[in-house]
Amino acid sequence: MSVAKNITVQKIIEILLRRLKFIILLTIIGGLLFFSYSIFIIQPVYSTSSMVSVLNYNAHTKDGQSANEVNGKIYGSDISGSANLAKICVILFKNSSELTSLYDGCNVNISIESDSFFITFSVSGHDPQKCANVANQLADQSKEVFVEHMAYGQMRTIREANVPGSPDSPNNVKNCMIGLAVGFVLACAISILLELVDTTIRVDDDIQGIYGIPVFAEIPDFES
Repeated sequence: MSVAKNITVQKIIEILLRRLKFIILLTIIGGLLFFSYSIFIIQPVYSTSSMVSVLNYNAHTKDGQSANEVNGKIYGSDISGSANLAKICVILFKNSSELTSLYDGCNVNISIESDSFFITFSVSGHDPQKCANVANQLADQSKEVFVEHMAYGQMRTIREANVPGSPDSPNNVKNCMIGLAVGFVLACAISILLELVDTTIRVDDDIQGIYGIPVFAEIPDFES
């Protein structure tokens, strides 16, 4: 005969405390499984970046230097004009076959830094050395693409890409914490489910809760 059990918050706490060892064990197992998966199964991903600047002027003085290079300043009009030119260059670089052919299986993102005239080539992949090579090649080749398609302006390399020493992902500690949380929730759910399907009467409160009949006396088990 199946009987329904009234599950209250107090009852749930009692169930969890009664199966505390099982919950702790399954929680640890979940953390270890996720940690092992993060270390041995997921391939590490490295990322690095190079940066170039785009200037919208190319007027030269008689000494071969731009007027702003002589003064050592970049004026407001140059900043806004260079920022607009940088946006055009990003579109150009993303669609240039000369640059896309250099990706070599890496993930590449070409973007502008905060609406400025600085363009960043962000590269990520499983080989750190390859990522650095691709980022630097993109910065160098972009200058040739710029000169080929733009009638004015100039481009310079601001930062070269370095070989990353540690991966950006996976985060082993984070994955381990997720595994612990999953194991804990799963253990609690299993404990409560087992209690719901278990019809064993352990204490007199079970009889009163199931049948609504108070218990006045108990016969002790002398053998146990």
